Amino acid sequence: MTISALGRATPVPVLVLGDVLLVTLQGELHDATAEQLRHDIAAHVVGGTAVGVVIDISGVDIVDSYLGRVLAEIAAASRLLAARTVVAGMRPAVAITLAELGLTLPGLVTALDVDLAMSLLKSATPAEGT
Repeated sequence: MTISALGRATPVPVLVLGDVLLVTLQGELHDATAEQLRHDIAAHVVGGTAVGVVIDISGVDIVDSYLGRVLAEIAAASRLLAARTVVAGMRPAVAITLAELGLTLPGLVTALDVDLAMSLLKSATPAEGT
């Protein structure tokens, strides 16, 4: 467990890698954890110089509409705070499930892995927006 930007314990660490935040999700994301993660990411973006957020979901086997909504909300909040969000490591079964649920995840860019996600964020110019 790590300490969040707000001084509370959180089971999902938010790592600061230069101007990018890296969040790795493993297993199921419970309601309270998701809410804490949303606040932690927003606090890190506001409190630092983060211009990007990478959410690695390669450790997530099952996705539901709640997780899809959480990812979209994190992306929307980050975008409002001038940071881009990239979801990395989506498994084929997760992508199929999201499509079957009709979740389009607006504002999210996807990448096959964390390295590609970091490259996408680094290659984005300010003119492209968030």
